[in-house]
Amino acid sequence: MALKLKVPNIACEDCAGKISESIHVMEPDAKVDVDVKGKTVSVESKASEESIKQAIVAVGYHIEGYQ
Repeated sequence: MALKLKVPNIACEDCAGKISESIHVMEPDAKVDVDVKGKTVSVESKASEESIKQAIVAVGYHIEGYQ
């Protein structure tokens, strides 16, 4: 599944690394692309959309339109 999420509190490459790592812990084969300037996270993974969102939120980031 391909998923693109708006994550407004991405500030730097360190943020991108934390987000990528959190998704890879859950789904090691996931393809993750974090665009720091565009503040988006694109994920290609077999994991569900909900579990990807939870992984991002668990490391302290907010997803636009998701609580």
